[in-house]
Amino acid sequence: MRREGIAFVALTDRENILYVTDYQTLTWAYNARPLFVVIGQDDLLLVASRTDSRNIESCERGFVPAYYDGYLSEAVDTVLREISARDRTGRAATAIDYGQDMFGRGSLELIDGLRSRADGASLGSASDLIWRVRVVKSEYEAGLKRTAFQIVNSAFDAVIGEAHLGMTEFALYQRMQARIFMAGAERADPIAMAFGRGDFIYNRPPGPKALAAGDYIWTDFRSTYGGYPADRNRIARAGVPEPWECELYGKTREITVAVASGIRAGMTCGEVFASYERLWAGAGLGAPYGLLSRIGHGGGLGVTEPPSISRGNPEVIKAGMILHIEPKLERGGGVFQFEEIVYVTDSGIEFLSELAPAQIPVVDAHPV
Repeated sequence: MRREGIAFVALTDRENILYVTDYQTLTWAYNARPLFVVIGQDDLLLVASRTDSRNIESCERGFVPAYYDGYLSEAVDTVLREISARDRTGRAATAIDYGQDMFGRGSLELIDGLRSRADGASLGSASDLIWRVRVVKSEYEAGLKRTAFQIVNSAFDAVIGEAHLGMTEFALYQRMQARIFMAGAERADPIAMAFGRGDFIYNRPPGPKALAAGDYIWTDFRSTYGGYPADRNRIARAGVPEPWECELYGKTREITVAVASGIRAGMTCGEVFASYERLWAGAGLGAPYGLLSRIGHGGGLGVTEPPSISRGNPEVIKAGMILHIEPKLERGGGVFQFEEIVYVTDSGIEFLSELAPAQIPVVDAHPV
């Protein structure tokens, strides 16, 4: 902050506030009484409703609380008052966490207040500053992700073993969510659960579509452990696949694992993407799924975080990053995708999740 001439950073995004305070509260379930954080060069301030006071004061905290009575307007007034009390010149620069991969609380009152707080006081984005810190994960954070992946892997394997023709996407989704909770997740946000054969809409919620012979099951998880979500794709097939399907499955999996295994600190994201392009072309798989410009991304408290593994991206990979590699192939009505996750170390990489199985998981092709 000092190097960049920023005196205060205002945080509005839940993940950013959790990251710097580790404050656990159900207040996030309501919009009426917001939480804000002000990071100064000498202190850390949590702006919270007085209704949070007992929770905050129930144990020692690494921040100073500033309480307000009321709702959004009173919360904003408290933020502005606390910054002004620490700004002797009245012109100190402030940055706010609005930017890529952040979903902060939008408030014109807060923006207008920060901009008009004093003559000459500037306001900018803090996203680059924040990501420089958050993209590097500690071993503790990596451990929470390991546990989250163990939860979803065991849940998926168990539920696929119980699946049968005729069951609906929503029924399998419900079983998955139940298994995820039973395996120890603290939260199970809605996940993708789609059945299909060449007609996949990956971002629609699960519905009444029934599983038919020859369908592929495509899933993408969001269950959370210790605040860290297990973003991982898994697939299965209803009925025994044809030899050509097994071949495509094997080749796509092999490329995904090879790209992930080759990641090293000091490489650029563009170099990782280039290695994927070489391997993909050499396998003769044809055109990959083309509606996305990247084959991977970072992960942490957010389901997706910087950096993007995309063509020509000059961002340098650092030790401590968690990266997801997930190229996708649609062919012959099937979908072949594996999301493998690595923790970048000084000496190489560590897979944070058990690899996708070498053989495609199969649902018995007989209705129950």
